[in-house]
Order: sequence, then structure tokens, then C-alpha cells
Amino acid sequence: MFPPLYRIECALPGSVDFYNTDELLNDEERLVRSTVGRFVDKRFIPIVAEHYERGTFPMEIVPELSSLGLFGMHLQGYGAAGMSNVMYPINHYGSQEQKERWLPPMARGEVIGCFGLTEPEFGSNPAGMATRARRDGNDWILNGTKRWITNGNLAHLALVWARTDDGIRGFLVEKGTKGFEAREIHNKLSMRASVTSELILDDCRVPASSELPGARGLKGPLSCLNEARFGIVWGSLGAAIACYQSALEYARERVQFDRPIAGYQLTQEKLVGMITEITKGQLLALQLGRLKDRGKASATQISMAKMNNARQALQIARDARSILGANGISLEYPVMRHMANLETVLTYEGTNEVHMLAIGEEITGLSAFK
Repeated sequence: MFPPLYRIECALPGSVDFYNTDELLNDEERLVRSTVGRFVDKRFIPIVAEHYERGTFPMEIVPELSSLGLFGMHLQGYGAAGMSNVMYPINHYGSQEQKERWLPPMARGEVIGCFGLTEPEFGSNPAGMATRARRDGNDWILNGTKRWITNGNLAHLALVWARTDDGIRGFLVEKGTKGFEAREIHNKLSMRASVTSELILDDCRVPASSELPGARGLKGPLSCLNEARFGIVWGSLGAAIACYQSALEYARERVQFDRPIAGYQLTQEKLVGMITEITKGQLLALQLGRLKDRGKASATQISMAKMNNARQALQIARDARSILGANGISLEYPVMRHMANLETVLTYEGTNEVHMLAIGEEITGLSAFK
């Protein structure tokens, strides 16, 4: 499974494919990578800095993303490409009626979804969630708050996880439902080109048919998090590569003391460290994808890759910023934007520390969470 938002540049000076991992891909994977890479270069890169500065997302590209088959790319059927985290739980845990109603328009980009798990007081410990759902005749009544929800204000459909008398359940809540409100979170210094929201559920009444019948307990939301974390494994690599390439190009052109700074040992040390960590991250991500394709990727294997790639990408961004000097803080270059975003990536979908403790428990057999 090779997500297309990650690209490899080959056979060029300063290539980010130092170990020729391109040879490990099949023709279809190379085609997807190249197609999406061209789209990103042409349609997204020229406008992302402006949207980052304004704190907006370019909704006009959504239909184009849909036409490339990027929504539900891991799913089969319902108009999905067969290659979005809200689509995954509906496909995996939803009823046939829910799948037929929501998955086709989501695959076409006509319906945007959001995933409501994190709460103001419970992020790393979803088992402590305070949002409640109680049965009332043929309906469920939801009360609680979800926070730091991507696309909450844009979403036509929210997947909300809540505690019931019979354990944790997932519910589909449509925009406009009485008692449901999405409030955009402002004043962010990271993820500015992404809409982030707070979901308010105040005696929000939804029909019994909105419950995901296949989701029981924490296994449901945690399996969805594994899908999201797998995406981060690749996405953080993309950010790291952008920072490395920007720093490398700048270092070749920036002249100090009558020579390009790329010719100085301290600069080369930073660049070598970047490409080494990128190469290790590529191999880690690719093997994880192959395991996932065979249904053999464990939660802790995904944790290790997410923890490593997010952490190393952040360090690469910091080193790249130092090479660019004062120019590194300008939106003319992508480095500071990626660095600010990676500060968030380091903690969302499981903090660095929580992933470390999960892996620690697996290799020692002893839990350090309590």
C-alpha cells in the first residue's frame, strides 16, 4: 500500500531516493505517485502559503482530488478507488444502508466527513471519554464535546464516539441536526491551512439507525486511529523531503565567504543527517505498507513508524531552517510552515510518548501507563 501523496525523485543530484526504493514499487504505484505529485505541484503548492497565512483551506481543489480517486483510496466498492478516515469506519463497521447512503458521495467529494474522538480533557486516553449517549425509544441522545476535530466546520457528516451503558459506540451525526454545533478553532500557529473545530453535542437526538452496528468498545476508534497513523507515516516523510530539498537547493546557491554554504562541513553534516533519516523512514514506511497489505501490520508496528517518522521529520525541518537562516522563517520557503505543522504531527494521533510506551509494553510485557 503506497499512498500517492509521497513522491520519490530519482536519478538527480541530491536525490531523495538514496537507496533506490523506487525499484521496490510496482507500475501502478509509480503511476499513482507521479499523477498525484504533478497535481500537488501544479494546483496545491502555488497556493498553500497564501492559505496558510490566511488560515483557510482551498475547497476548490476537492472535486479535483475526487476525480483522482483519492477519497476512500483504501476501500473497495461504493465508487471508492480501491486504494479518509471517516470512510474507513463506515465501510468497516457500518450497516449496509449506511455504506450505500454515505460512501458513494464521500468518494465523489460531495460529502465531507470528520472524526470526533478527542475531547478537551481526554486525548491520549480515549478510554476516559466524557461524551455520553443514552437510548430514548428509537433514538439516541448525545451529550458532550469533541475538540481538535479536523474539518469539523466543513463536514456534512460527523462520526462521533460516545460512551453508552453498554460500552463505547460510534454515531453518525449529520450537519444541521438539532443540538449539534461545530465551532471553528481560531488563533492556531500550526495546521493553519486546515480547518480545526470543536463539536458541541447538547441533547443531540439521532435515530437508532445512525449507530455503527459493527463498532463495539475501544477497538472501533482505535482501529480507525491506526489508519490515520499509517497516513502520517507517509505524510511526515513528504514534509521532511520538502524541507530537505529546500535546504539543499538554498545551500547550493547561498554564497558566504566566497563559496556556497553547501561546501562547508557543518552544512554537509546537516544535509547528510537529513537524507539518512529520510532514507530510513522510506524503508520503514514501505515495509509497513507491505505488511498492511497482507493484513499483518500490528498496532505497535504502526506506532513505531509514526513515532519515528514524525519525530525525525520535525528534526529535519529544524535543521533545514537553520541552513536557510533568517530566510527560513519566511513563507517564501516551505520550511517554517512544515516545522510548525510537524510540531502538531508529533502529538496528534497519539503523542510521541504514548507510542513509545505502547512499544515498550510489547517488548517488555510490562505496562508503564499506570
